[in-house]
Amino acid sequence: MSKQFANLGISAPLLKAITELKFVVPTEIQQKTIPLLLSNTTDFVGLAKTGTGKTAAFGLPLLQLIDTNLPVVQAVILVPTRELGHQIYSNLEAFAKYIPEVSIAATCGGIPIKPQIERLSNPTHIIVATPGRLIDLIQRKAINLKETQFLVLDEADEMITILKESLDEIIAEIPKKHKTFLFSATLPGTIKQLIQNYLNKNVVQVSANMETVGNQGIYHQYIVVSPIEKLDVLMHFLSSKEGERGIIFCKTKAAVNKLAKNLAINRFSSGALHGSLSQGIRDRIMEQFREGHINILVATDLAARGIDVKEISYVINYHLPDTYENYVHRSGRTARAGAKGLSLTVLQQEEVIEIADFEKELGITFSKFKKPTNENIEENNTLLWAKQIFKTKPNHEVSIDLKNKVKSVFHHLTKDELIEKLMANYMLNSKKENVSK
Repeated sequence: MSKQFANLGISAPLLKAITELKFVVPTEIQQKTIPLLLSNTTDFVGLAKTGTGKTAAFGLPLLQLIDTNLPVVQAVILVPTRELGHQIYSNLEAFAKYIPEVSIAATCGGIPIKPQIERLSNPTHIIVATPGRLIDLIQRKAINLKETQFLVLDEADEMITILKESLDEIIAEIPKKHKTFLFSATLPGTIKQLIQNYLNKNVVQVSANMETVGNQGIYHQYIVVSPIEKLDVLMHFLSSKEGERGIIFCKTKAAVNKLAKNLAINRFSSGALHGSLSQGIRDRIMEQFREGHINILVATDLAARGIDVKEISYVINYHLPDTYENYVHRSGRTARAGAKGLSLTVLQQEEVIEIADFEKELGITFSKFKKPTNENIEENNTLLWAKQIFKTKPNHEVSIDLKNKVKSVFHHLTKDELIEKLMANYMLNSKKENVSK
């Protein structure tokens, strides 16, 4: 078992579980957080970037502090999205493998509420919830928080708007003497105000891994393109990363749909993820991504919260994020668990000036990504065209007579001659299209 985690005060059953999960050396936020939360003396604020192990930092102490003799809700963990809630629930279940008497439930929005109400009719110690669904359960009197001792606000900066609207109603249901543990990747003024309004004046604050975004393993680069070549440059990059997994971030749902459609036309293994999709579709796409059936996710910022897939080798900012916080969360999807990763931002010339602000604010350094030549792009597009033909399913509705007539046109050509003529025809049409643009 991990002596490093044992030195933090973690109990034997939890140590056994995390050792099996290959947790060996605690991350910085875990080292600083776990002893403080186990002491259970005051409110707590933990600042650390995405991917630094925050779930274990609060999850392990919470599991240890639960009194399993009391069949009541003792801890509530609020999260911004169902995806993140599911991830945290799965992690807690894995941590609690050898303390089966601890009962954990996920009550997040986006799925039917009735099964959740039925689940809460059984003894439950820890609830992982999105704020809106928790309030719905409170209003239906389907949940009792009168004995709750711990309130965790995870990724608080990602749900600050809804917290402003709903925190009063939630806290009114919880005993005044409860402890609040707030975790955030950034500390904007809105979070500072929330801390001042809702947490104890003696709140303990720790920060970890704040000198860079996520960790030292992320390479931050940018590439400058004109609008007309943006898609071609992206597809050239994606072709160079064939077989690797990555996430492409767009600002809007419409942009996600448009880009995902273009990638599908060009036979890239991709899927779209945004808030307007049904929860069933989002779950299916995420499962395909986790299982490696698709390699590329095109997503909005909020839809990608909670994605914790270790083998994401690159993140692309197809549109420059609106805030520094969003850049932190986007780039933090890659370089997980000590791996290396690339965060590539696609810019138009007038946006380049903003890179200096991102560097200054986040304490990172961007380098310029080498732009492919027109010849490189043309060659890649030709290969994509060839793959489109190769992957096109035969149309069995075409008459045999027409097929024979077409075959008679080509019958005297060798395979090599036919390929050369097809390529020449494609390139000629491609040049005409470029001229018309």
